[in-house]
Amino acid sequence: MTELIWEGKYDKDGRKVGPLRVALPFQTVETANESVKDRQRTLDLFAGGRPSEWRNRLIWGDKKYVLPAVLAEFAGKVDLIYIDPPFATGQNFSFTVQIDGEEFVKEPSAIEVKAYRDTWGKGLDSYFQWTYETAVFLYELLSEKGSLYVHLDYRVVGPVRMILDSIFGVQNLINEIIWYYKTGGMPELLGFGRKHDNILFYVKNRDRATWNPQKEKSYLMHKYGFSNIEIYSDQGGQYTLVNSRDVFDIPALRGNQPETVSYPTQKPEALVERLVRASSNEGDLVMDCFVGSGTTAVVAERLKRRWIAADLSRFSTETTRKRLLAVPHVTPFVVQNLGKYERQLWQAAEFGEEALGKTLAYRRFILGLYKSKPIEGYAWLHGLKDGRMVHVATVDAPVTVGDVKQIAAEFQRVLGAGKNAPMTRAVDVLGWDFAFELNEVARQTAGRAGLDMRFWRIPREVLDKRAVEQGDVRFFELAALDVDIKQKAKEVVLRLRDFVIPADDVPQDVQQSVKDWSQWIDYWAIDWDHRGDAFHNEWQAFRTKAEPKLPKSAEHVYETAGNYQIVVKVIDILGNDTTKTLKVKVP
Repeated sequence: MTELIWEGKYDKDGRKVGPLRVALPFQTVETANESVKDRQRTLDLFAGGRPSEWRNRLIWGDKKYVLPAVLAEFAGKVDLIYIDPPFATGQNFSFTVQIDGEEFVKEPSAIEVKAYRDTWGKGLDSYFQWTYETAVFLYELLSEKGSLYVHLDYRVVGPVRMILDSIFGVQNLINEIIWYYKTGGMPELLGFGRKHDNILFYVKNRDRATWNPQKEKSYLMHKYGFSNIEIYSDQGGQYTLVNSRDVFDIPALRGNQPETVSYPTQKPEALVERLVRASSNEGDLVMDCFVGSGTTAVVAERLKRRWIAADLSRFSTETTRKRLLAVPHVTPFVVQNLGKYERQLWQAAEFGEEALGKTLAYRRFILGLYKSKPIEGYAWLHGLKDGRMVHVATVDAPVTVGDVKQIAAEFQRVLGAGKNAPMTRAVDVLGWDFAFELNEVARQTAGRAGLDMRFWRIPREVLDKRAVEQGDVRFFELAALDVDIKQKAKEVVLRLRDFVIPADDVPQDVQQSVKDWSQWIDYWAIDWDHRGDAFHNEWQAFRTKAEPKLPKSAEHVYETAGNYQIVVKVIDILGNDTTKTLKVKVP
């Protein structure tokens, strides 16, 4: 068999370079659309040491870490995989954001650009290695009845087919499907107009693969005995139903269609639905690790399949969540990431295993990226920038109000005393995660100590050497949310009163388009009974094409008396989240 060779396929000893196999545990950061009854049943199962009921999964994270983590739990259990990976060298991760009908383009984050560089950084060589490593995991994830669909175009379909043949076996290539989308595209200066994509269809085991033949209309021309879909219509032509052929005549999406969500690589639901129906049954597990706008998850949800959807892009995750919540009677699902476990792995790899040395080296690294000077001699104050002291949080715990109290107490003790002592009453706190409502409560705590304290999120981009080397790392200040609460007996009404994003984080042209603070908000949700675990989305609101105005209030009636903690979560138009906690006593 002919072998495709690329730089990096083999190491210096002639061994194939395989994918990274580190199975990190997932962290659930949100449970969406779970009823009070379902939530209590889950808690009861957990308390009794029994496995909880299935929850579909929406995962934000790098495929390099997500796939081995999924494999640890689902090896041989996934029944259908559809992926639409980046296959064009001009691919980008920008997206369009709407503000009351006006649009602006949000440029890709450095972590998304990094993924693109990893894929195409060395041209086709790095793309082939990336494809090979992905395909190895996908093969191991598939069940014996499982199928794989890989969506490509003319530029890479040939070599990718050779890579997949080497993993799945030539005999398990069932079809090369042509998606003829007819519309879109630019006229060619040389050559025929390009109006199709390619989808490679493989199975794990030909003898056991799920297959449900799909029907399509065949338009008849009796005189000549052949079909032509462009001459005859449903109204004027005659047709019969036949098994679907390997050319899918499905129009591409247009901007004015209700299904469109302004995501550059969005595929029609009709296209993915044909594949899901053909190669899976109700209850089967469907997976897409390049979920993009969320089409695979939405189709799987509608067709009563279980699903796992993952993507590197935060915007992709937010888009998919909103599309899923718009599906009538959507089943509960969880939003997950690898959180602190990915950061712990990175910290040990970068700075060694020795505890103290690792911690000091990590702090100096973050301070350098923040363009601040490291200082020594303090437990909670680690750097100095423009007259402000700087605190660097650990990789494995959120910044809490307790941390803020410790920072403030140490600041008070050392103010004006000795070398590197703080001379101005100001501190910047750098953290990966922040406790609910930390921004407002911690500011109040710091204010009582006479401190000007600001909170900055350490971006995930710092995990990537290339992003660091190219200066792609940017820290974002936390936003501030103001919520009003009114209560009458067991009824509670919440109203958003204000939402402030630090101006430095927002492009000037976007700032000029915003006339009201609510325009910064893309989505907001409420956990009416937060119990210290993951955020449970029990109510949500977001803009749609049909309803572009965002509701600013929500009401809830509690069934039983007690003390309740309410958490409000806001996702802004840049994809960042802000939370606020309130407490009520229900008689």
